[in-house]
Amino acid sequence: MFSIGDLSRRTGVKVPTIRYYEQMGLVAAPERSEGNQRRYSRQELERLAFIRHARDLGFAVEDIRSLIDLSGHPEQPCGHADKIAEEQLISVREKIAQLKRLEAELERIATCCNGQTVGDCYVIRALSDHALCADEHG
Repeated sequence: MFSIGDLSRRTGVKVPTIRYYEQMGLVAAPERSEGNQRRYSRQELERLAFIRHARDLGFAVEDIRSLIDLSGHPEQPCGHADKIAEEQLISVREKIAQLKRLEAELERIATCCNGQTVGDCYVIRALSDHALCADEHG
């Protein structure tokens, strides 16, 4: 059995986040010790590691809930899990495209500034007037 602190250290998930996952039903409510401390099983440690990995990959809490539910039925086809992963991949690619647009615009703004005074600073002007931006990046 693991304390909440042990779980946190082993998974890298902060204690308040573990409690939040408990409230959300992603992690089962733990047993309590005689001193009323939370005591988690190895299964909950593994589930929390799963959640952490899914969060690192950007999955939303509801998608993680669905994936956890699916993992409890190993005999079922994995089409729904594949669909969730494919949708996340599309989302990540969209974010990457947006970040590339932001990078290009920031590079353009930064290289346009001649570095004299703030009154003549292109960075300040571009941030004050969106019309000076070369592309829609928001």
